[in-house]
Amino acid sequence: MSEASEQVFQSDSPRIVVVDSSKVTRRLIDKAISASLPNAEVVSCQTGAEAVAAFEQGEVDLVTSAIVLPDQTGFELAAHIREHSPQRYIPIILVSGDVNQKLEQREISSDITDYFDKSDGFKALGAFVQGYVKPDVGVTGTILYVEDSRVVAVATRRIMESAGLEVTHVVSVEEALEIIDGNIESEQGAGFDVVLTDVYLKGGLTGQELVEKLRSDYKLGRRELPILVMTGDDNRRNQIALFKAGANDLVEKPMDEHLLLNKLRFQLQMSQGLGG
Repeated sequence: MSEASEQVFQSDSPRIVVVDSSKVTRRLIDKAISASLPNAEVVSCQTGAEAVAAFEQGEVDLVTSAIVLPDQTGFELAAHIREHSPQRYIPIILVSGDVNQKLEQREISSDITDYFDKSDGFKALGAFVQGYVKPDVGVTGTILYVEDSRVVAVATRRIMESAGLEVTHVVSVEEALEIIDGNIESEQGAGFDVVLTDVYLKGGLTGQELVEKLRSDYKLGRRELPILVMTGDDNRRNQIALFKAGANDLVEKPMDEHLLLNKLRFQLQMSQGLGG
């Protein structure tokens, strides 16, 4: 989300705090994380108070929390961690069954680093957490990148390519659709694993219109072709419109390199069937 990652943990034995009132859910999350990170120490907590106590026992590399806890909300827990933890950076992941609705309503607190919807499956959550704790996981794929600013494009493309991703860069929606049309005609499908687009672009179409066309005209679903939208617009109504158009996620500007790569890796895992 909006928090810049000042530090990315790459501990050989990461310590992860899982907070949820349901014992069954905590076990499922524990199992998923342990499958992706066999050396992780998973600290299971039923309440926010237990999670706070876990910080007194040593450094924490990541926290997952439900929205509703017996003694407080996940948002209140995140705010407490931000205010009182001596650590500079701790990823806090909100895990819920109605994240998409809250996302569309822009109800996610700025204290939350990122969010995960349970409908994607617990195995996918393990991969999602792995992307934060060990961001150098070997996920590769093809990115169609739509950006008309040369300066931004050069820097962002360098970040993606240095992470092992194959990037095709165009400056307009029209160019992007022309490439996709050619791939479809040659029976390659869309030809890309993920689309990353800015909102305001050269030409007659915006990034939001690209999302709408790919979802409605081309019938490409969120899993089949994930779309990430980069935006510096913090207007709630405009952000809601992007999600409703079919964007999988937003990457807020100014861009944070680690957050961008983790979101890309996660969408790649989902589109390639590695997370389900």
